[in-house]
Amino acid sequence: MPDAVQIPGRVLDAIVAHAEAELPNECCGLLIGSALTIHESVPARNLAASPTSYLIDPEDHFAAIRAARVSGFSVVGAYHSHPASPPTPSARDLAEASFPEFVYLIVSPAEGHEQNKVGAYRLTEGHVTPLVLAISRGTDRRP
Repeated sequence: MPDAVQIPGRVLDAIVAHAEAELPNECCGLLIGSALTIHESVPARNLAASPTSYLIDPEDHFAAIRAARVSGFSVVGAYHSHPASPPTPSARDLAEASFPEFVYLIVSPAEGHEQNKVGAYRLTEGHVTPLVLAISRGTDRRP
């Protein structure tokens, strides 16, 4: 059984909204929490400004690290979108994954992907490990 990642519905909704707002380009951002629990998402600027790749602005990454520390958490992952394809890791995603302990969320705002709009993974040494998303709805509170 794959590991489960806990995420509030409001956080997932914000990530999907970010992906839709950035169309036709990929969006990107960081996930704040602890281990397999995500408490917040922090949108970041995509310096690649491309529909097929992303590059998180280092200033945004460092700001997210500082903000997470203030709240007693850390950056535990990253998210990005695949504007025209399913939310599964691409060859580029695998090649560029540099944090093996990270949770990588991929969002697909494309038509036809409504049933599987978001995927969660660990990407390590060329291997993809799917994670289960445990979404809390209606009872989530900000930490």
